[in-house]
Amino acid sequence: MKNIPFFIVIALLALTAASTGCKKDWLNPAPENTLIQTDSTFLDKDNAEKFVNSCYSWTIQWGQHVFSWIGMSSITSDDADKGSDPGDLGADKDQMDALTYTPTSLSVLEVWEANYTGIGRCNQAIENIPKFEGMDANLASRLIGEAKFLRAYYYFNLVRCYGNVPKIARVYTGEEAAQIYEDYSGSPKEEIYALIEADLIDAAARLPLKSAYPAKDLGRATKGAAQGLLAKVYMYQKKWNDCLLACNDVISSGEYQLQGDYATLWRQSTEHGPESLFEVEGQNGAEGWGIGGYFVTQGPRGQVTNGFNGWGFNTPSDDLEAAYEADDVRKAATMYSVGQTLWDGAVLVSASNPRYNYKAYVSQTQEANYDSWSSGKNIRILRYAEVLLMKAEAANELGNSGEAISALNQVRTRAGLGNTTASTQTDLRNAIWKERRVELAMEHDRFFDLVRQGRAGEVLRAHGKNFVDGKHEVFPIPQKHIDISAGRLKQNAGY
Repeated sequence: MKNIPFFIVIALLALTAASTGCKKDWLNPAPENTLIQTDSTFLDKDNAEKFVNSCYSWTIQWGQHVFSWIGMSSITSDDADKGSDPGDLGADKDQMDALTYTPTSLSVLEVWEANYTGIGRCNQAIENIPKFEGMDANLASRLIGEAKFLRAYYYFNLVRCYGNVPKIARVYTGEEAAQIYEDYSGSPKEEIYALIEADLIDAAARLPLKSAYPAKDLGRATKGAAQGLLAKVYMYQKKWNDCLLACNDVISSGEYQLQGDYATLWRQSTEHGPESLFEVEGQNGAEGWGIGGYFVTQGPRGQVTNGFNGWGFNTPSDDLEAAYEADDVRKAATMYSVGQTLWDGAVLVSASNPRYNYKAYVSQTQEANYDSWSSGKNIRILRYAEVLLMKAEAANELGNSGEAISALNQVRTRAGLGNTTASTQTDLRNAIWKERRVELAMEHDRFFDLVRQGRAGEVLRAHGKNFVDGKHEVFPIPQKHIDISAGRLKQNAGY
């Protein structure tokens, strides 16, 4: 029998993700040939939450949100350059920058495998939580909602990156090898989007409002997070009316508002603030492990007084710097350069690159870190400002310019700018797209925005990148997994 993909093997192991912190008797299996009448996993209701915690814990892994994801989601765009020294390629970040990546590039492999491993953990949680007898029904429902939210998030990453991908939405038994291979042959992206939508709609119905969580549970998925991500999923499919309704659900909840000072949005002191819909949690308790590498890989490659230096990758481009209007406070909050004294008093004395990503800056003196590698600081994934911009875009596409302008101007006002002068639908569309760029700069959306807007080739070729229409809208399927599938997975066009 050929090898089954490793992340599907994970989905076959009932306790793979939940074993952290388990009782010691889990490590003492019954003697060989002894009939086990009851799986002890399901005798302790606390284990249900461990299944879901494992879905969250995967978000801080290297392959999920760190170097390869930075390469694919940011360095490929016109917002960022590879950075670092010319001779330091970061495995393949030079390929990401030049759009010369191939099916054997490390980044496209790591992002694929990381998201499917996360999906395998979510599948385990969704299927196993109902097996806990006597568990509080509301808690069980909420935990399933959290797992469905995270499965939708992992699949959204995959469908944006690769297009048609395998739909693995359940746990397989060891006797289902043939079914695994059939399902692993890939599904049309429309089916993946349908699964994502169904998961998020169900999650929104199960999850509490952000304000209903006690402090210890902040960071768990909420109703607003599910509704906000659903709006984004609708936007990518141009389902404008659905997008508008989902945005209005978030807005009318009264749970969110723009944070007053844009520059403080990425500080540890403002985590889970009024603007935050969802964040990746850097703090992981006594385990002493945060988001390994996310901040240091983007830290300044040079000499820093009273601060951490780093690898210097994913540096803001000249083109991004020029995109800001005069007096836009977001520019200074998004990038910093040599000679600058930073918000915590650190000074960038010298560096290899002209500017660095301020949103990925971590303070050595003012924020909690396990060490220079593993920061306890969160990564912001979804913010209220983006909900307003999605509402503006959806309303404009539906012909409601007044509603679109009102939402857009809220974002501009916080940035220190005047109201938009755009009035026609076309001008307003372009204004909203530009506002998305400068509001969400370096937050891993720009490349995917350009693709969904249908102008990636035009913009990126003007930026000097060799974008090939009909090819570079998606990344290649990793050759390793085409081989594992014995050719059932089909390579994307052009690769």
